Amino acid sequence: MTSLLLGAALLGNLGICVTAQAILPRPTQVRFDSVDYKNILNWTPPTTNSSLQYNVQWKIYGEPEWIDVPDCQRIRKHHCDLSEVTSEPREWYYARVGAVSVATSSKSAWALSPRFSPRWDTKISPPLLRLNVTEQPAIVVRVKPPRELVRKLHSNLYYKIYLIHPSGEEEVFDMKCCSHKLTLKGLNHREEYCLQAQIVLPLQGKNSARSSLKCVTTL
Repeated sequence: MTSLLLGAALLGNLGICVTAQAILPRPTQVRFDSVDYKNILNWTPPTTNSSLQYNVQWKIYGEPEWIDVPDCQRIRKHHCDLSEVTSEPREWYYARVGAVSVATSSKSAWALSPRFSPRWDTKISPPLLRLNVTEQPAIVVRVKPPRELVRKLHSNLYYKIYLIHPSGEEEVFDMKCCSHKLTLKGLNHREEYCLQAQIVLPLQGKNSARSSLKCVTTL
């Protein structure tokens, strides 16, 4: 009888322990937000309790082992930069986040991100546009893309240059990546022309947004 009572007491204590651990909910809305291959994992805290800390792990799709992100253990912020560990654009990745209570040391279950591909899921920033007017009259166009994007995919991208005439008519020109410049000739004297540029990734089937409108007046 004594053994039965002791066993029941131990089970009761175990039940209390499990319940305490389960009280802490897991983070929500775990997702990668990636722009130009800067891959940031974001999540929403499970409660308004400011004493929570977070641990982040990652792995390659298909691999069994989860790996700690060194700079994202016991952190208080709600995001983690995984650019370094998810730097291969052709791989697929997962990440997960667990919450820890500083007050009680209880832990939440892991919250898993959707599968993430840097190559397919990163968003592309618009390029920077530089314009110079010459006496022909002509406009010399130079485009500067995001540096990290060029380093990874420069052989697969090109630019669209949009020329808006004073009449509102729009002409589109293709420009190879890393070309030094594009010269637009046959323009009217002392007229205002506006331009925009856009990055095109044909293999991924996606484009950046257009750059901000930039206008110049010919000589």
